[in-house]
This record gives sequence, structure tokens and C-alpha cells, in this order.
Amino acid sequence: MSLSQISNLIDERKTQYLEQLFKLLRQKSISAQNIGIAECADLLQGMMEEIGISTRQLPTKGHPVVYGEIVRDPEAFTLLIYGHYDVQPPDPLEEWLSPPFEPTIRDGKIYCRGAGDNKGQLMAQVLAVKTYLDVFGELPVNIKLVFEGEEESGSNHLASFVEENKELLKADLVYTSDGPMHDSGAPLVLLGVRGMLYVELTAKGAEWDNHSGNKGNIVPNPAWKLIDLLRTMRDENGRVLIEGFYDNIRQPSEVELELIKNLPFDREQVAKQVGYKDLDMDGETYYRKLTMEPTFNIAGFNSGYGGEGSKTIIPSKATLKMDIRLVVDQDPDDIYEKFYAHVKKHAPDVEVKQLGQMKPSRTPADQEIVKVVTEAVYESYNQVPVLLPSLGGSLPDYVWTKILGLPSIVVPYANFDEANHSPNENIGVNNFLDGIKCTCHVIHKLGEYANHR
Repeated sequence: MSLSQISNLIDERKTQYLEQLFKLLRQKSISAQNIGIAECADLLQGMMEEIGISTRQLPTKGHPVVYGEIVRDPEAFTLLIYGHYDVQPPDPLEEWLSPPFEPTIRDGKIYCRGAGDNKGQLMAQVLAVKTYLDVFGELPVNIKLVFEGEEESGSNHLASFVEENKELLKADLVYTSDGPMHDSGAPLVLLGVRGMLYVELTAKGAEWDNHSGNKGNIVPNPAWKLIDLLRTMRDENGRVLIEGFYDNIRQPSEVELELIKNLPFDREQVAKQVGYKDLDMDGETYYRKLTMEPTFNIAGFNSGYGGEGSKTIIPSKATLKMDIRLVVDQDPDDIYEKFYAHVKKHAPDVEVKQLGQMKPSRTPADQEIVKVVTEAVYESYNQVPVLLPSLGGSLPDYVWTKILGLPSIVVPYANFDEANHSPNENIGVNNFLDGIKCTCHVIHKLGEYANHR
């Protein structure tokens, strides 16, 4: 048996595999609104059991985790595959060119909510297990699959689930397929994510809005209070002035710095993608800022009148929302305490709330297992993958690296323009099929690695 038979079988079963994906896509599973979650978990469990994966649903304080496993030898190398079966709400409905829960193929892409994020990639992993078993008869490694139902709502109960099930989830590597491939079209191997702290500041003035002429210079404006506070937090070069903010940041290794230097970068293309034609930086600076440095972002500022025309008032309240992206080894709780202390020192009457957080995570690029997976991805796509030390955004990757202490690698299968979370979300038909093939290659390469370690 050989891996070439994997490709042949995927080609033969293209229609069958697409219909299995379509069946899962048609089942709504909107976690934020608790629509169709139980039905989708049941459907996914049944699909996995039909393949021969021992599957059950495990409860959390929220939506259930669909857990499956094929364990050939408890002492053998174990791969843990993670994904999520929940999706975002489809709104705004009027912007969809076809019904959001009826998979429709146009120009080689499958359009449907969840097609790229994450049902298409999840099913690529599940069908890879079936394909590999049908070609080779058995798996070369143990496989455990963890599919949660709350990722689109913040994975609020994933950490406690992992903490409570450490023995069940014992593994040697965590493998995730989520998000888009590199904007160059090359396959992507991600070794980590930035964390996040989300905070809200509220400043109050008078009990109600006042006339800005009749009470001007008399009643304080809370918007200015927040603006003055912000000036104490950040200098003109963008450096955060909160005491201890940059403590504990793990400096990038020589291997990671070398990776960043060699990553593909097209300034004009990136400028067009983000809608900022004045973007002025080289590739090394771009990737360092995106993956190795924290952010201090104002996500929203609301105060007073913002409608058409004019309304002359002194607002009674001002609210500021910030998302602060964190890098390894910054801790969201530590940063929040420092942020809170800074606010109370400079503006003690401003209210501070923490609205959410996620820890950063990174698997060292020089680990041998990273080389093994990267080689598998290269052999599958016949293209050198882009190896990125960290994603700019945030995923619950820390539950694997921090709680289980495992290396964790993310290999996205969706096309760069998958429009996840947006109307007309999609995944290329070839992206889906290539994802099945890539997972098979990863499984096979890990089997070879396990036999020689």
C-alpha cells in the first residue's frame, strides 16, 4: 500500500465525501443562540461511529464535546485532533448569494455557513481517518478527536474540560485545522497564537447630559477624562507605559527570527487586503509586529451624540473598549492587574471591567515534531509550506500547550478568502479534498517518526 492510493481513493469518492460534508453543513449549530447544537453533536457522533471511531459525547458546563478515539496500543504515539462543530450566526442574511445553510457550489467553492470554519476542515480530518483505514487497514498511531461546540462563543468551558480529562486526553501532539492558508496560496504551518485581554473603561460625569453652552466649563466631560487617561498609557511611538507591561515576554529564538526573515511578503498585496495604501514596512518588521509583539488597541469609544447633524451636549458618560493582544509568556491576569492599578493611580473614579481573556501559546520551532509535520505538509501539497511562529489572532491553543504540556501545530486547509464569520463563507472544493489528503500524510509521517524515535 502507498500514499498514492490515498489520492486515488479521494478522487474516486469525491462526490460521496462532498455529500457527507453537505449533510453536516445543512445542520445548523449556532452556539451563541443554542440553535441546533444537540442535533449537530448527534449527527457528528453518528458519522464518526460509521467510520469505526469509538465516539461519545462528553458534557461540559455548556455545549457537549464530541470525543472519538482509535487506540491501537496505549503505549503508542498518540495524535490528538481538535476542531469545532459550532458556527457563527449567518446574519446579515440579505448579503448571502445563496441560503446560508444550503451548501452551494459556485466557481469551485462550497458556499455555506461553517464551510470553512470549521465543518469543512473538521470533516477533512474525519474522512482522512476513514480514507487511511480503507487503504492501509489500520492506523500507524493512536488517534483521539476532540470537537467542541463553543469555539464561536469563546471556548468558555474548553479549559475546564481539558483540566478534568487530562488522563483521557493524554497524547504526544495536538493537530488543528482551522483558519485560512497563507495569502500567497501556500500551505501554512502555525506554531502558536497571541493571547488576548478585553477590557472596558467607563467614566461618568453629571447624572445626565447637559447643554454644552449653559453648563460649559461647569460640568466635567467624561470623554476628556478617558482621553487624558489614555495619554498616560501609551507614548507617541506606540510603546505601552503601564508599569511591568513588557515583563515576562519570551524573546524569539534564533530559529524563529530566521523564519520571520524568510517569510513571503508582498507589501502592495497586504496593503490592498487591509485597505491601507500607506502601509510602509518590510516583511521582517511586518511578521515581527504581527506575531512577536503585544498590541494595545482601542476597539471602540462611545460618548455623547454620534448621529447626523449637531447636538450640543456635555455627555454624562463615556465608555472605552480595548482588546490587548498578548504574546508568550504574558499572562492575561497579570496584565489586567497592572492595567487596573494604572487606571486607579491616574483616574481612580474610572470603572474597569474585564470582559474576556485568552492565554497566548507557542510551540518552539526547533522541536523535531515540527519538522516531521512540516515535511508531511510539503509532501502532501508538493509545495514548501510557510512556517509561522505565531498567528496574530487568538485561539484556545493554550489548553494544549499549558494544561496538557503538549506541542500543538495548526495547519489550515481553507482558502485565504474563505470569508469565515461573514456572509458567503466558503471553502474551495479542492481545499476540502486536499485537506483529507494532507491529514493522511500527517498521520503516515507521524507513524514513520514513531517507529524510529
